[in-house]
Amino acid sequence: MNLKRMVWFVVGLMICGAIVTSSSHATHQNANVYQQMSPAERAAFVSAQARRIAKEMSGREYNFTPAFEAAIQNSIESYVKRIGNGSDRPGKGDARLVFERGQTQAPVLSSAFKARNVSQLIGLYIPAVESEYVNLQEANAAGSIGMFQFLPKTGELYGLTKSDLLDVPKSADAAARYIADALKKFDGDPMKEALAILSYNRGVNNVERDIATFVSPRTRQCSICALTEQGYKLDATFQQENVYYVPRFFAAAIIGENPQAFGLQTQPLSSF
Repeated sequence: MNLKRMVWFVVGLMICGAIVTSSSHATHQNANVYQQMSPAERAAFVSAQARRIAKEMSGREYNFTPAFEAAIQNSIESYVKRIGNGSDRPGKGDARLVFERGQTQAPVLSSAFKARNVSQLIGLYIPAVESEYVNLQEANAAGSIGMFQFLPKTGELYGLTKSDLLDVPKSADAAARYIADALKKFDGDPMKEALAILSYNRGVNNVERDIATFVSPRTRQCSICALTEQGYKLDATFQQENVYYVPRFFAAAIIGENPQAFGLQTQPLSSF
């Protein structure tokens, strides 16, 4: 073989090797994308990430029950079905657009919650559940308004005027203060962050009553799990709305903090 042919032969081998390596890398990446995982791999991923998010919020290990993790996974599946659907309808639009909006709001949200010594993750993902990061100008049927969906009466308790409800930095600060107050209420509970998040949707007094009624010493280790799994015993509002709130929060946080695991080409919201 002359020198020229040998050079081209070596170049060809290098190109083939690069193609094989690239293909192998792409296959490996696809295997790590949630949508390509087996059911068992999805469940394990959700379990690990839910506990990681909880630890980042609280500094403690959360002991979720399998049933509660299944509720989180159900919410994740709902988001996944929306990825790439091309719509921007509230609650049904393309999940990529939701987290893109979240990127633009993340610095303000994180800053407001950090300033009140509350985990930025709570500040980042409550509005994902409440409004999908849209600063809603029109009140809903309950009268809630803005990105954080404050009721005007609740807003007044935290010094917000009607126009302040549409001011994202002011409403974020008020939401952070609300969560900080709720954390103090549930201070003795190992799941106090999850309970504070639930109270944002259900109200602190209602959650305190629910705990007194439905959480026993045996189930205290995961009080949010006990409430969620006994939701059928609670009132219609809990069954139709509140029961989904905390699982949906964790689902949003898992996707927002692991976007590339869902095929979203961006960074975790907490990095913005």
